[in-house]
Amino acid sequence: MDVPTLSVVVPVYDEAQVLPLFAERLRPVLDALGESYEVLTVDDGSTDATPVLLERLRREWPQLRVVRLRANSGHQAALSAGLARARGAWVVSIDADLQDPPELIGAMLQAARSQGADVVYGVRTDRSTDSAFKRASAAAFYRLMGRVAGTSGPSHAGDFRLMSRATVDAVNVLPEHHRVLRLVVPALGFPSTSVGYRRESRAAGRSKYPLTRMLRLSVDGLTGFSIAPLRMATWFGLLGALVATGLLLYALGAFVTGHTTPGWTSTFLVVAAVGALQLLCLGVLGEYVGRMYTQLQGRPSYFVAYDSAADPRIELSDGVKADLRAGPAGPLRDDVR
Repeated sequence: MDVPTLSVVVPVYDEAQVLPLFAERLRPVLDALGESYEVLTVDDGSTDATPVLLERLRREWPQLRVVRLRANSGHQAALSAGLARARGAWVVSIDADLQDPPELIGAMLQAARSQGADVVYGVRTDRSTDSAFKRASAAAFYRLMGRVAGTSGPSHAGDFRLMSRATVDAVNVLPEHHRVLRLVVPALGFPSTSVGYRRESRAAGRSKYPLTRMLRLSVDGLTGFSIAPLRMATWFGLLGALVATGLLLYALGAFVTGHTTPGWTSTFLVVAAVGALQLLCLGVLGEYVGRMYTQLQGRPSYFVAYDSAADPRIELSDGVKADLRAGPAGPLRDDVR
């Protein structure tokens, strides 16, 4: 195949309501660029009419490419699958909910070329359409990542970005699982710039990132990019030791002066506080041990079931090959090689 100038990676999960609207806005933008392009949609195990709509759009839109994962693997895994298969010299990642404007892609490409940047971040300079809780939690997340994880990327830059081929290749060779790309890309340190935009409300459908998933993303980002929580556990341990030493000296002084007063309240509070700190430290250690255990298992983050632009022998994550051709009896079989 001819290598396109631009690849647009779009992870989708149960987006049947918004897909037609997304295609109506994205296609004119890309056609007007005057560049060869492909739109690589990654269906993250959708259970609604998304697969049917994608195939229908593909028949009408030659540049549309459909990759389907065997099961729901998560937004970041679907995005990684798209980056692993994107062929363009420049790669844009964007969600299908139209909260990030496709019309900005041309400005991103121009900024990258004119400024010699490998990465162009889409920065949400106006988040007035988000709820107050969403704005506050997002600000806290970016502030925490900036301080603890030491990321150098701009604040309020999500997964809407343009990357050069060199950047995408660097991301694809990273071995880590459960990676958070909005932290991985800035950590590479490639030359970058940014363009601002107003974040719109979701055009249709419902958000696939409830509070629980946002918390999981925050934990993955924190434990994947910083050992600060481990150091925090150490400082908690030292603080507990100092408090215990102070209480011991106080108890000895009270015993010598004869002012000892039996009481269960203070004892209960001290034991509860120390127990809570111990459990917190164990929880932090457990997060890191869990990440190491997952990494040592070496299980792929996703499995690809179908790629409209590939032959029957397709690639899973981490370079694992599989043959999905029909066997003698007809159904598909998975022969991992």
